[in-house]
Amino acid sequence: MRTSPSRRRRSWMGALGGSLVLALVTAACASEGPGQDSRTTGVPTPVSSSEPPSTVEPARTGRTAASERVRFRPEQVVLPEGETAVVVRARTVAGELRVPDDIRRVGWWDGSAYAGDPFGATVIAGHVDAPRQGLGYFERLLHIRPGATITLRGEGHRAAYRVVTVDAVFKDALSASSPAFDQRVGHRLVLLTCTGTFDLATRSYDQNLVVTATPLGAAR
Repeated sequence: MRTSPSRRRRSWMGALGGSLVLALVTAACASEGPGQDSRTTGVPTPVSSSEPPSTVEPARTGRTAASERVRFRPEQVVLPEGETAVVVRARTVAGELRVPDDIRRVGWWDGSAYAGDPFGATVIAGHVDAPRQGLGYFERLLHIRPGATITLRGEGHRAAYRVVTVDAVFKDALSASSPAFDQRVGHRLVLLTCTGTFDLATRSYDQNLVVTATPLGAAR
């Protein structure tokens, strides 16, 4: 499938914001420098006492906060019936998104959002079919309906999404200004494949199927 007009790509990359990062701040104690004593720092000299010194508990080891945002590069997609496909990195070449030749795999556009990001679209595209390979993995998108759940996995994490819209649009109409790619709103998943009528002259379909899904909670 060749579904990536250059107009569509440029604004996505410019609009994608950085992910939300939660910083864990710890306090540090400064030791006295050489030549300093209690007189120069204004701290009184301790008085000897027969009482044993108090026991100080050792500092606890810091752990990652439960509220820290998880974001990851998609490595596998799971459609509602449980069918899975490997997700590989897909780049744009001469303004065209190059999805995997193997129709059993799909491509994550490396200029789009990571799964779990607070903003932007995570864009995954794949072939609907191929002359010598038959039906592709994303042929299943032709039968998907709103309300279905799609899961992304990668780097030991997972993120679930609920399908909200399934639209067929002519390729010329699918531009960077399309609502599916609006980077000013919350995070979403966008799946792309071909549909419509096959043109023998151009060897391609005249429409794209756009499946948009919103997160079911935070990635974990």
